[in-house]
Amino acid sequence: MRAAPAAMPISLYNTLTRQQEPVVPLEPGHVRMYVCGMTVYDLCHLGHARTFIAFDLAVRWLRARGLRVTYVRNFTDVDDKIIRRAAERGITPSELTEENIRAMHEDFDALGILRPDAEPRATQHIPQMLDLIGLLEKKDLAYQPEPGADVMFAVRKFAGYGKLSGRTLDELRAGERVAVDASKRDPLDFVLWKQAKPGEPQWPSHWGPGRPGWHIECSAMASEALGQPFDIHGGGPDLVFPHHENEIAQSEGAFEKPLATLWMHSGALRVGEDKMSKSLGNFLTIRAARGKYDAEVLRFLLVRSHYRSQIAFTESLIDDAKAGLTRLYTALRGLDVPAAEVDWNEPHAQRFAAAMDDDLNTALAVAVLFDLAGEVNRGKSAALGAHLKALGGVLGLLQRVPDDFLRGASTSDDARIDALIAQRAAAKKSRDFATADRIRAELTAEGIVLEDGPAGTTWRRA
Repeated sequence: MRAAPAAMPISLYNTLTRQQEPVVPLEPGHVRMYVCGMTVYDLCHLGHARTFIAFDLAVRWLRARGLRVTYVRNFTDVDDKIIRRAAERGITPSELTEENIRAMHEDFDALGILRPDAEPRATQHIPQMLDLIGLLEKKDLAYQPEPGADVMFAVRKFAGYGKLSGRTLDELRAGERVAVDASKRDPLDFVLWKQAKPGEPQWPSHWGPGRPGWHIECSAMASEALGQPFDIHGGGPDLVFPHHENEIAQSEGAFEKPLATLWMHSGALRVGEDKMSKSLGNFLTIRAARGKYDAEVLRFLLVRSHYRSQIAFTESLIDDAKAGLTRLYTALRGLDVPAAEVDWNEPHAQRFAAAMDDDLNTALAVAVLFDLAGEVNRGKSAALGAHLKALGGVLGLLQRVPDDFLRGASTSDDARIDALIAQRAAAKKSRDFATADRIRAELTAEGIVLEDGPAGTTWRRA
């Protein structure tokens, strides 16, 4: 794809500074981006799709703008939940994580989420984590209360703690209702190295056999993969505190320079008043959603909202997304659309680029697609249709054969529907309009929409 002309820099909202800022790579032309990935103890749900489609869009647009992007997204593959779930199922933690990584790739591939350039796993970076903890201990930012105890980070010794979440230490302590732990010097202190328990995965260390705390994993993997500082650090809305706040404290405390220039966070997918999450039990797995809905409809539902907005998930929202995507594919139906690059000098493309440059405003970018679809419908221009398809491709949309989407999943019933449509055409030709109307009514009752045109009758599922 030809890069969009850089008439103005891309700007993104920076959670750290609470303002929108231009993306200026530390290495000219090369954006290094780390996004906190999955703890792979179970299947991913649509709330995860919300987050990772948001960062997929960021990567796609940065590349469309001609920037080289090194995109890293990790796996947490050792964790209390993993250990507990594996024990419940009578398998090893590594068997559980391999199973869920495969399932995640299948689900993300179906949603059009591009795979990152690297997917480091926590269990493959234990030496780097131990080195980082050792450096923090030398700087008096880490301590082990007594031999055999967990190693803790001393929060109050890091002067910048709270700058990402925008709260003071006392506000954080009160807001999080941190449990009292006699082994901690301060209730906000958090674990860097957890002492081993019988039967759990463990590694040897200077502080005794154990395994890493969650936060130290990403600090070690991010700096190992991208160096420090790097350009963009991202994640879901629930990671601002404590996970990303703790990453900053560890990485900047150890190396005395910023971890990342810009911090990006997606909005939540909500069910009623609550965030979709496994802890609340109000989630729909991507695997289950794919069994009920077209995967591209799910992607379109999430793409058409701004990545920082909250989305209230409902069945009616799915129906509306399906109707919108149907409108776009219908504009392409029947056109001989050649493969084409985006002409960024064309007015629709310029509006699209301006929207995406402005903090990835996909809501406005999708509105441009609808405007263009209207013009395609009016003129039935293959050239405009190619332009619509090319712009849709920037968002990971509209790359299927229109009839394949509009008809939905192919079934053994398709041949019967085609035969009924042929019978209806024959009835109309012989002026047997009663039979033609009866067939239309029968198919309409089954949810089949007929569309008569100069080239004959086409159909799609409602």
